[in-house]
Amino acid sequence: MDSRTENNILSDLLAELGVPFTPEYAGKQFEAMPFASLFGLSRVLASYGVDSEGLRIADKSEIEKLTPPFIAHTAPGLVIVTDIGPSEIGYMTRGVSERMPLAKFCDVWDGAVLLAYPDRSSVEPDYRLHREARFFTRVRDWGLVAGIAALLIYLFVGNGVYRHLSTVLLTVLDMAGLYFSWLLVQKSLNIRNKAADRVCKVLQEGGCDSILSTGASKFFGIFGWSEVGFAYFSVSLLCLLMFPQWICYLAACNVCCLPFTVWSIWYQRFKAKAWCTLCVSVQCTLWLSFFCYLGGGWLNGVFPLRIEFFVLGATYLTALFALNKISPKFDNSGK
Repeated sequence: MDSRTENNILSDLLAELGVPFTPEYAGKQFEAMPFASLFGLSRVLASYGVDSEGLRIADKSEIEKLTPPFIAHTAPGLVIVTDIGPSEIGYMTRGVSERMPLAKFCDVWDGAVLLAYPDRSSVEPDYRLHREARFFTRVRDWGLVAGIAALLIYLFVGNGVYRHLSTVLLTVLDMAGLYFSWLLVQKSLNIRNKAADRVCKVLQEGGCDSILSTGASKFFGIFGWSEVGFAYFSVSLLCLLMFPQWICYLAACNVCCLPFTVWSIWYQRFKAKAWCTLCVSVQCTLWLSFFCYLGGGWLNGVFPLRIEFFVLGATYLTALFALNKISPKFDNSGK
């Protein structure tokens, strides 16, 4: 599923209102809007059987008399007000729930609201058909995951990767690095992921976003370091499982990555003065992999370099180029 069709204010509002809907259809309806506006959202809500009313409140203190949930227009954009307390207001933006002092919220709110009035008949058009399509889509997706898992297990056993503790650990570390890199890729594309948000809070609140917004987050100003990490761990994992006899060259490539980890830690600590938990996790994974290669004796026999080393390097680059080519199609910036 395209994350842009899932993460939007329309889907979040329908969920808050308790109106039956499917994220895919609601996302397509949201994407079809020329731009997100109170009027546009009211038109879409009408197709769900939800009456709505747009108001402009002159006296902002009157907001306490409104019944959440409703949409409010603020300087940063549209938000869903979910609850109003004596001194604080709860709201949702891009699926993330936040709180703000009531007085501060009134400062950024321009007084425009969209009130929605669902009833028992409010439901998505052709909701049953959309639910069936969603079910079979999930069956397809889980079938794909099961097939990939079965293939990886076959390669892991069939090629004898399980026979050595170091290669077992390397398999686990490559999978962990791939997961961290995947979360970083989604972060860099502004794709909402609750798991990524939870991990990023470990070292510093907002640290991942701060680092990813700097120019240093891109290699040569083109390739995101998150893309480099994803390409590295995906190719390393597949090579280890499919061609374990090349493990000495995997070890050599790992050593080539280590200077980057030192620079990255230095940059976060002294230059950016912010910590990206996911970045640090990737760097720790690279060092743990190095100790596995070293402990397993896989650094022996690297020289003289053979053609396989250059083929491996070309594969890393090809994966990186392909990922960099397609990733902009999933960029959720401004959505």
